[in-house]
Amino acid sequence: MTKAEGADAMNVSLSARELEIIELVSEGLTNQEIAERLTISKRTVDNHVSNVFTKTGSKNRVALLNWAMDHGKICRDGFNCCSLPEASDDAS
Repeated sequence: MTKAEGADAMNVSLSARELEIIELVSEGLTNQEIAERLTISKRTVDNHVSNVFTKTGSKNRVALLNWAMDHGKICRDGFNCCSLPEASDDAS
């Protein structure tokens, strides 16, 4: 079993901050840019990213984003978006 498969088998529990970090990584921001956006230190961002890599079994940012898309954690260009169906105007 690979590390990524092990992450699938586990119930991966990510904090709200870790999910926020994943979203900012998906926007293409560097750790420094994430730190500036969140007004936290780059070292704190480095730790969050490292923890997310460990929890998800990802080795790099690309693998992390693939994992996040596969598990519905991020939405890119309409893929994996959890949205309610649009209400029809003719509903009576």
